[in-house]
Amino acid sequence: MLKRSIVPILETALKISPVVLLKGARQVGKSTLAMEIRKNYVVLDDVSTRVNAKDDPVRFVEALPKPATIDEIQKVPELLEAIKTYVDKKRNNGDFLLTGSANILDMKQAKDTLAGRIIEIDLYPLSAKEKTKKPNENIVDKLFVHDFSTTEVETNSVVESILKGGYPDVQNLKTPLEKKLWFSSYVSTYIERDARNLGEFRDIDSFYRFVNIIAPRSTSLLNKSKLAKEVGVRIETCENYLVILEQTFQLHTLRPFFENIGKQFVKSPKIFLNDTGLMSYFLGIYSIEAFENSRYKGALVETFVFNELLKHCSFAIDDTKIYHYLTNDKKEIDFILERQNRMIAVEVKSSTRVSKDDFRHIVEYQKKSSKDVLGIVFYMGKNVLHINEKCVALPMGYFY
Repeated sequence: MLKRSIVPILETALKISPVVLLKGARQVGKSTLAMEIRKNYVVLDDVSTRVNAKDDPVRFVEALPKPATIDEIQKVPELLEAIKTYVDKKRNNGDFLLTGSANILDMKQAKDTLAGRIIEIDLYPLSAKEKTKKPNENIVDKLFVHDFSTTEVETNSVVESILKGGYPDVQNLKTPLEKKLWFSSYVSTYIERDARNLGEFRDIDSFYRFVNIIAPRSTSLLNKSKLAKEVGVRIETCENYLVILEQTFQLHTLRPFFENIGKQFVKSPKIFLNDTGLMSYFLGIYSIEAFENSRYKGALVETFVFNELLKHCSFAIDDTKIYHYLTNDKKEIDFILERQNRMIAVEVKSSTRVSKDDFRHIVEYQKKSSKDVLGIVFYMGKNVLHINEKCVALPMGYFY
């Protein structure tokens, strides 16, 4: 089984907090990871267990052998108050490891219930480093210390990895048909089911149309009015759909970057699907040939890079924030990584060649910013290219 990069952080959290919530999309490996760490394991997907927990949550929590893992905690949110009561009486660090495929702590009441008693940890689909059995290598940390050592990876291998995405079960699938069937089942069984549980929909079809419209817009600026019009729903319904996709870890909204450099910045966030395998399924792209001929090739590569950066930021040495950069005069940088007073400006290219012109917006920002800014362009070639002392082109093999 592939080792996960987040394990040291999870183990540390269990040492210092009575409750830890491991959260992420369905099928990313939360249960597998939790069972590795803990033997006392309760699954709330089981109907009889769920009924028992709902009937008397305080007694249910009291009776659990500690330390305990409770899987799919969003099924019985009533347990959160019972856990709070137990922790307040007997505060033992590591007593409760919770897992959830819907972010119940986005709900204010649940968040207030366990305030000061819980650490939240995100588990994402497999990163490229995890897939190549290098879980301890952090590419964000490497970038900030200017370590540009990379692995030579064939372009076709990178494309195949992008099309598979990061869900563990998908890694062993060989044919386009196998991947199509798996993702079709995932969408209908997990996304739709979680959406129903959270949204209490009257019309699941409009939600499914919304998901299909969102997929090709990964990397785009969020325009709620336009989305609502295309789906044929009110803007309030569109906003509700967006919240549900975020709460079930299928979508990420990336905040815009601001700095006082004499520019007016676009204030809209960008949207990204949280897995390129799922994105490829919605776009109907299953082969290298289809990828190369697709008008969504660039969006898939940019979504891949975003998700890799997001995953590595989650277990980086120092707190690192990620933004997108876009000014009103159309000066765009795909991503800005910010750590203390240092920054990395990142551009993504789906071509096998890179030129100085690809750094033009980065160079302009470097000149205007008062901060130390390193410029990086990720591209589909094989070589590390030092454009100047502050601008470097890195191949996609850097992620592997």
